[in-house]
Amino acid sequence: MAKTRHIQQRMAQRSIRNEWLEIVKTFGINQGDKTILNQKGIDQALKVMDTVSAHLQKMRSRGGVVLVEDEGQEITTYALGSYR
Repeated sequence: MAKTRHIQQRMAQRSIRNEWLEIVKTFGINQGDKTILNQKGIDQALKVMDTVSAHLQKMRSRGGVVLVEDEGQEITTYALGSYR
């Protein structure tokens, strides 16, 4: 999304990075025209990220995973390299 000159100036003044705003959009709670990510929300997001990290490490140890889909229907799955 395009950023106004105003937000660009405020981000520079307050040392707020673009990546942080993407995280707020992903994990924050919409309240009217605002999206808020407070400490409790950050803690919950970190727990989710820890879980995702653990799953990714397990998948990596297996060489990856393949999911076959057609028109939004999940058909089959297998470990990468196991199907020849």
